[in-house]
Order: sequence, then C-alpha cells, then structure tokens
Amino acid sequence: MQIEQLKPIVEAALLAASQPMTVAQIGDLFSETDEVGHEQIARTLEALGADCEGRGVELKEVASGFRYQVRQDVHPWISRMWTEKPSRYSRALLETLALIAYRQPITRPEIEQIRGVVVSSNIIKTMEEREWIRVVGYRDVPGRPALFGTTRAFLDYFNLKSLDQLPPLSEIRDMEDPQMGFEQTPLPARVIKDLPIDPDEVEAGESETDEHEATHTEADEHGHEAVHHETDEADAGAAAETTEHPAEAGETEPSTADEAAAPADAEDGETAQNS
Repeated sequence: MQIEQLKPIVEAALLAASQPMTVAQIGDLFSETDEVGHEQIARTLEALGADCEGRGVELKEVASGFRYQVRQDVHPWISRMWTEKPSRYSRALLETLALIAYRQPITRPEIEQIRGVVVSSNIIKTMEEREWIRVVGYRDVPGRPALFGTTRAFLDYFNLKSLDQLPPLSEIRDMEDPQMGFEQTPLPARVIKDLPIDPDEVEAGESETDEHEATHTEADEHGHEAVHHETDEADAGAAAETTEHPAEAGETEPSTADEAAAPADAEDGETAQNS
C-alpha cells in the first residue's frame, strides 16, 4: 500500500485508541496480504506529523508510542471544556519524584538522606497509584529497602519519549530564582518607640529630663529637711514640758526620804511648843 492510502487508516487508529500506539501495534492492523511493513508505517507517521503543522493538534511520540494531542498554544482555551481543576502537586512530592527520576534506582532512606526530611507514605502511595513509579528491586543491605524507578506512564504524562529527554540538572539550576542564592542580610532591629531624628532634639530632651529629675530631687530634699526640722522642734517641746513638769511636781511631793521626814519633825516641834 502507498503512504497516501495508509495515512487515513493510521490517523483513524490513533484517534480511536485510548492509549498511544507503537509501530508494531499499528502494523498488527494489517494482514500479510496488505504487505505493509514497519518502514512504511514509520514514513506514514512522519507524514502525518508534517500535516499537523499550523493546526491545533500535533502527532507526538512518547514512551508508549504515538498519539495525537492538543498543542500547548491552544491548551488554555481547550482546558475550559473540563470543569475539574487540574491537580496541583506539593513541593515534597515533586522533589521526591525528581530524585527518583534522576537517581533511579533509589531507596526511600536515600531520598530522605538527600532531602533531609522524612518522606511521607502518602507521597509514595500517590505516585504508585498514578503508576509513575514502581519497585524495580531491593537493596542488598539490612532491611532490604525497596528500589524505586519510573515507568512509561511517567514519561507519557510528562510528554517524554525517554529519560534522556529530561532537562539536565544545570538547566534546572538556571531556572531557579536567582534571589534564592543571595545571602540574606539580617534585618535591622525594631524600634519600640519613636525617637527624634535630630541629635539636638535628643540632647534637649535629655537635658530637660535631667532638670526635671534635679527639681524632683531638690523638692524631696527640702521636704525631708522640713520634716526633720518639725520633728526636732516637736522633740524639743516635749523635752521642755518634761523638764517643767518634774519641777512643779517637786513642790508638792518629796523626791527623797529625808525630805519627807523633815516636814514631819517640824510639825512635831510646833505641836510641842504650842503645848
């Protein structure tokens, strides 16, 4: 069969298939009487890819085979046909998947050692459910941890034909934010209260504060002196009263036994004289 005859058949088969088709799978559509070889099918696919130039779809070869898909240029409009929002993957999941893709086969403890954090079991489970990774063996160490590797579904999802089409690590580093490489300078200390910017205002404020404190100090000293002066006067008055009261008391009451006996003798003499 000629290529022009093969083109509609191959195109219809790719559109009807739910999965990408390889050259061998497309060749199984023809019988021996059709005399269609793999070389003719390859040339037909090449011609179909050229026919897609300038159209909204393209013929793309991925790991599982060939498929028709929407071009990235028109994808923002076509995506509005589906109400479901596209899945958003966490940074931890993408980092784990990248380590498996670039360093496979790799074990879970090795991933944790590189990332510095524990790999969640949900991350591994999610990637296994999507058939992005699979267990390819076991490390011959104590515990025999499982070795993880990527699958064809991983390559198909990310529109890759083989792992060789992964971007090199040097390009990934260039894609990083350049600000992430800068050393972060420490932030200035926070100002708790507003301070005047003019130094003269600062000195004036300090001098006013000193004068205010000096005024309070002098007032306190004068107050203490007044209190002490009043206390001394009160003590002096109390002492004077104490001195005067004993003198008055001495006139009425004798202070010693001799003085008490003297008046008694005088009264006896006066009584005898009168007799």
